[in-house]
Amino acid sequence: MKILVTGASGFIGSFIVEEALRRDMEVWAAVRKSSSRKYLTDERINFIELNLSSEDDLRQQLAGHEFDYVVHAAGATKCLHKSDFFKTNTDGTKNLVHALITLKMPIKRFVYISSLSIFGAIRENSPYMEIEENDIPRPNTAYGKSKLMAEKFLDTIGNDFPYVVLRPTGVYGPREKDYFMMAKTIKGHIDFSVGFKHQDITFIYVQDLVQAIFLTFNRGKNGRKYFLSDGNIYNSTEFSNYIHENLGRPWWIRIKAPIFILRLATLVGEYIGKITGKTSALNNDKYNILKQRNWRCNIEPAVDELGFHPQYDLKRGTELAIKWYKDNNWL
Repeated sequence: MKILVTGASGFIGSFIVEEALRRDMEVWAAVRKSSSRKYLTDERINFIELNLSSEDDLRQQLAGHEFDYVVHAAGATKCLHKSDFFKTNTDGTKNLVHALITLKMPIKRFVYISSLSIFGAIRENSPYMEIEENDIPRPNTAYGKSKLMAEKFLDTIGNDFPYVVLRPTGVYGPREKDYFMMAKTIKGHIDFSVGFKHQDITFIYVQDLVQAIFLTFNRGKNGRKYFLSDGNIYNSTEFSNYIHENLGRPWWIRIKAPIFILRLATLVGEYIGKITGKTSALNNDKYNILKQRNWRCNIEPAVDELGFHPQYDLKRGTELAIKWYKDNNWL
């Protein structure tokens, strides 16, 4: 079996590559010239440079290849300009799919990695309810909007194209950089959170997401969209408590600030980013993500149809992630 993984050099993509190799698949890692190959050192990996910004280039780069499975994990989570989310996440998906169709690539499954963020801040009236697949998406971030537009595009291409969409909640684990910043802050003796209204949050460990991806190959239904989490609901302090515990319980100060403080910080971060030309972790998208109170989602369809059974709850996953950060001198 031959598999193409876009975004192969990224956090999620590198784990998909590793699992495909473990299954003795012929693995093709799609990268850019500037992509780091730090986590792609296995000599069995085949590399292919793909320009997702050009359908013409993609047709030329993919010509002569045939893949059984394509996992589209490439995407932008932070951008300096909002338009860049759509160029990468929406147009990049369109270009890739159009190229595959034009080349009459006989793929068995195309897996698109979307996000729970396409739904935005819905079902936040107390008590919070699980986001369901029939709910109307109301993305409140440029990232979520760009992912939703890619999903809507896939819905227009008909049943002849065998695609499945996965909508994971917050993905964490070794090599991940955003949640890592939280661990770094706690090691620096500060636990910072915002908002006084109760927050329900959900997570999925990267290996559980990878499990779901490979389950879609044989069990996924064409055109279906599956929510993914570890099946548990957490409050806003549990993650920081687990991090604190695995760091050896350093002394810390817990600060809970009102939402308007976060608003001011992200406005400053956005402004600095525009001046310096560098993306900031504190931006308008991050503001909307952090202020969102309900991240519940219904994973029963994935359990029933895919046979998805998460193996890592937040306690176990955090322990493994922090151990990796320590072993690799991140912490």
